Amino acid sequence: MLFRWIKNVFKTPEEGGSQTKKPKHIESMEISLPLKLTSIKEAYEHSPDFVVRDFSGFGTKSSSLAICYIEGLTDPALLVELMESVNQFINTTSPLEDHPLDVQVKRILPSGNIQILDSVQLVHKAILTGNVVILMDGIQNVLAVPISGGARRSVEEPTSQTVVRGPKEGFTEELTTNITLVRRKIRSPDLKFQMHNIGEYTQTSVALAYIQGIAKPEVVAEVTKRLGSINTDSILESGYIEEFIQDSPLTPFPTMINTERPDTVAGSLLDGQVAILVDGTPFALIAPVTFFNFFQTPEDYYQRYDISTFLRAIRMMSFLISLLLPSTFIALTTFQQEMIPTTLLVTLAAQREGVPFPALLEALLMEVTFEVIREAGVRMPRAIGPAISIVGALVIGQAAVEAGLVSGAMVIVVSFTAISNFVIPYFSMATAVRLMRFPFMLLAGTLGLFGILAGAVPLLAHLVSLKSLGVDYLMPFSPFYKSNIKDLILRVPWWAMKTRPEEKVGLNKTRQAAHQYPSGSNNVIDSVNDPDSSK
Repeated sequence: MLFRWIKNVFKTPEEGGSQTKKPKHIESMEISLPLKLTSIKEAYEHSPDFVVRDFSGFGTKSSSLAICYIEGLTDPALLVELMESVNQFINTTSPLEDHPLDVQVKRILPSGNIQILDSVQLVHKAILTGNVVILMDGIQNVLAVPISGGARRSVEEPTSQTVVRGPKEGFTEELTTNITLVRRKIRSPDLKFQMHNIGEYTQTSVALAYIQGIAKPEVVAEVTKRLGSINTDSILESGYIEEFIQDSPLTPFPTMINTERPDTVAGSLLDGQVAILVDGTPFALIAPVTFFNFFQTPEDYYQRYDISTFLRAIRMMSFLISLLLPSTFIALTTFQQEMIPTTLLVTLAAQREGVPFPALLEALLMEVTFEVIREAGVRMPRAIGPAISIVGALVIGQAAVEAGLVSGAMVIVVSFTAISNFVIPYFSMATAVRLMRFPFMLLAGTLGLFGILAGAVPLLAHLVSLKSLGVDYLMPFSPFYKSNIKDLILRVPWWAMKTRPEEKVGLNKTRQAAHQYPSGSNNVIDSVNDPDSSK
């Protein structure tokens, strides 16, 4: 019964064909201006921000036209300029009097990117995306002038991914701004942006970014296919897109990276990956990715390679600590006490003398308490959230030890585990580790170290089976690519990374010249084997 329910929830759109939405019938525009205005005004009947400027009967010309737009979605300065151009047009003669009205109007408009629309659906979409539409009597086509504007958040430093050294600019909620930020990093005509509109009601603009020649054509085609197959009411954030197009919906581990840093997106594009930018959110998606990409930060490439290697090793160690430290402590104190040094064992036994709960229940109690405090700190007002979470953790931990509910060693283990979890650079991977920690604790509390091993083997097999847009999740270890080891946990100097990562990149695999060494150190470098010489 449970498996049947899971199958029904995760069945593909083809299997649930009766529930697939059909596209709406495309209605053509009327030719008469009064009929056009009547149709559009009925659609925005209860919209106080909808504005219509009817120029019929004004000026020296007999031509009739009207302007419609949403106040607040248009730029006020550009709107004034457009109005002045239209007023000048209807009050003066033009050398193009013998031409159709739409040709005359296009001639005087201050914008060069003018769209010609021929259906009601396209007109509504243009109005709701910040365009001004110009309706003309006797002509079926409608002109859309892009002058979107209004209140927007300026480019600021990212709040979720801060760096000590590196660019301080982050994405905003405006898609055009985000595209511009990526363009400033990669000034090449090979940088392509493929536009999509997803969501029946939201009509959210989604941009697929890739570098032609570096990204695999198969990956670009697959992402395009998956984006085109999305048929839903709304897309409000990039997380919607991620759930629709990810490879393995039942895994707790993320198969896409979300970031609000333009330099991260630019670096990923140069490695052969693709990025998905969604209008209305500062978080972009990057795919395909591997497990080790979640332990790499942009700052790794802005500082010396030896420091970066050390920090990556710290992150991997923190991952293991966050995942296995509580379960290992439970297993050792409950089943394998002979593995603990005698002095430490006596100290732990003395601390647990008055504790009424077994180690498993004690750890679960502390972990759940800490998760509640962390979630409360996030949801509280920003002014008091950090203070309450820190004070709450200190007070509750100290009170629990003094009351004899938990031992001091358990408080240290849980606290260090939580701190190690914060070391993981990407929140989605850190959340997956938080979820997997509890099954390992249950296995350790029932089977000891054998239970941890019994959980680690299926977990490793699960990671090996995962893919991200066709790329193996544990690449370059499974399958093994020797050349990719140079930018994994170990990061070799920039001059030694001649090629891009295997299995992600398309035809252009070369990153830089074959003998790109630091100036003045050729005598030393020549005596060292090239990391790529084995390829």
